[in-house]
Amino acid sequence: MANYDFPTEVITLPSQGKCYPEDNPLSSGEIEIKYMTAKEEEILASQNLIRKGVVLDKLFESIIVDKKVNIDDIILGDKNAIMLAARILGYGPEYVVQMTDSYGDDVQTSVDLGKVQTKEIDFDTLSPENKYKFKTTTGNELEFKLLTHGDEKKIDADVRALSRLNKKAGKDTSSELTTRYRYMILSVDGDESTQTITKFINTQFLTRDTRAFRKEISKVQPDVNMEFEFDNPETGEKEVKPIPMGVGFFWPSE
Repeated sequence: MANYDFPTEVITLPSQGKCYPEDNPLSSGEIEIKYMTAKEEEILASQNLIRKGVVLDKLFESIIVDKKVNIDDIILGDKNAIMLAARILGYGPEYVVQMTDSYGDDVQTSVDLGKVQTKEIDFDTLSPENKYKFKTTTGNELEFKLLTHGDEKKIDADVRALSRLNKKAGKDTSSELTTRYRYMILSVDGDESTQTITKFINTQFLTRDTRAFRKEISKVQPDVNMEFEFDNPETGEKEVKPIPMGVGFFWPSE
């Protein structure tokens, strides 16, 4: 590890680098990040960057030491691990969250981020080309990929554009799920055309197959288990909830 004039930490990626080709620096399975300073706080506080939706891009560009890393290549599970590590290194493992319990009441609780574990998967199933196969009950063979940070940005932009069009047309539906499928699915029965993929998603992708497809993705998707268990003060029962992430993730309560 090189010597820098700032403190750094090497993070092991949930994918162990097995989702990237050999010539990608992420294929090492590790990434070195710098501890956040006042510079990164300024990035996170920038309302202009938040409005443009690029605040996390700028944060990653600032904290990732190896500038040969293309942040758009990072698969989402590895991205989650980098965000988690940056938050712990910057503010410690305690994370106070406001959430809604099963009765609809607001509850404040503390999450120990240091206890978040890497998801267990079969690494032999991972592809450095990021290409996987799935067969539907109707016999269609799909080739799909795990989404990256770059894909997620494009999906968000497409969903916002489609939402504006739907609003003008008087439609009150979201296109987020079908848009995500459109970016995940690379081909249908060997046909890679956008027209064929879109038609399949809209007219032939049965709900029983979409459910099985999501399970298959979950099975091969490297990630961290961003869930926590807490004791509901009203019922005394344990509940499992997702740990909220986003820009606010980096601003702990004073």
